[in-house]
Amino acid sequence: MKRRTLFSAAAAMAPLALSTTARANAAAPVLMGTGDLGVVIERASGAISIVNTSNCEAIGRVQGLGDLSHASVVFSRDERYAYVFGRDGGLSKVDLLTETITHRVMQAGNSIGGAINAEGSVVAAQNYTPGGVKLFCAANLRLLADLPATTSDGKPSRVVGLADLPNKRFVYSLFDANAICIADYADVTRPKVHTIADIGSQPYDALLSPNGRHYIAGLFGEDGLALVDLWDEHPHARRILSGYGKGQNPLPVYKMPHLRGWAIAGPYAYLPAIGRHEVLVVDTNTWQEVTRIPVAGQPVFVMARPDGRQVWVNFSVPDYDRVQVIDTPSQKVVATLQPGKAVMHMEFAPRGQAVWISCRDSNEVKVYDTHTLTQRTTLAMNAPSGIFFTARAQRMGL
Repeated sequence: MKRRTLFSAAAAMAPLALSTTARANAAAPVLMGTGDLGVVIERASGAISIVNTSNCEAIGRVQGLGDLSHASVVFSRDERYAYVFGRDGGLSKVDLLTETITHRVMQAGNSIGGAINAEGSVVAAQNYTPGGVKLFCAANLRLLADLPATTSDGKPSRVVGLADLPNKRFVYSLFDANAICIADYADVTRPKVHTIADIGSQPYDALLSPNGRHYIAGLFGEDGLALVDLWDEHPHARRILSGYGKGQNPLPVYKMPHLRGWAIAGPYAYLPAIGRHEVLVVDTNTWQEVTRIPVAGQPVFVMARPDGRQVWVNFSVPDYDRVQVIDTPSQKVVATLQPGKAVMHMEFAPRGQAVWISCRDSNEVKVYDTHTLTQRTTLAMNAPSGIFFTARAQRMGL
């Protein structure tokens, strides 16, 4: 009798157990690799679209990310989590598989990006208001350190050009203090900051070479760039391309150029010339100008295809419906495309066979074959801007 009672009780519990298991399975993320995932910023809606780059399709969407009018993204080492930096100072950790926000902090009043270290343990945010850099635990976004940034008279400085470096370091530029800083966070609660002063007027963004050796800050306040060799025992800045616009009247600048596209192909760096319809070509052995390539407008992003065979350029208003392709062996523009209205950003597939282009005012992302220069597909999205693929997790400076 007792055995029958126990059996009946177990039988009665079985449906409950199966139901619980079914619910757990339903809540679990779909099994998939993360190496072919990425996100597209929906600038106007505080959301990101999650995309699959192998299938060229949007597979999910996450909302509630705040002001994304100037947003950027870095990824965890396993490529599962995206850290989204919003213009409003919000920092959000997003699980790309469950399509959820796991952690979110409002860490500043105005922020324009960040970085993650090689170990994947520390996330750094660069801020306009109140300035400075903040370091967070990547696991739970707990604040680890707050690094102030000030001018010589003690006023706050906006921070730009933040990048991760080997050996537990971050490097960044101070727009208002005309300086470059290298932060050593071997002791993450007490980082040591080395400041290189008088690097040039108003550094606005920076580029880290693929091997992590050279940090190049573009200067908004003068014609030229500042170069730091990070392999030097005592790093210092030297001016390159000084006076590249000498004798010419610069055009009004409608949008700051961006250097964070790794525009280094082979032995040359390709850099946007502020206020000019030119791309500057620099020999990375001597850091001397080699030539200039005339382009359709004022360059914003100048981005090298991963194999270095092509450099793709987009432009500020009024020419921001166009993209041009530079053939690096000949150093000439070989194609002009018109993907849509207000091209914001471009992102190459990890091996360069395709490029994704966001067209904000057309509410579309276009995907092009980089060999045939033909359009592969179009994805409808709400005011898309920045495009970021998880392959960035395995590269310095992005």
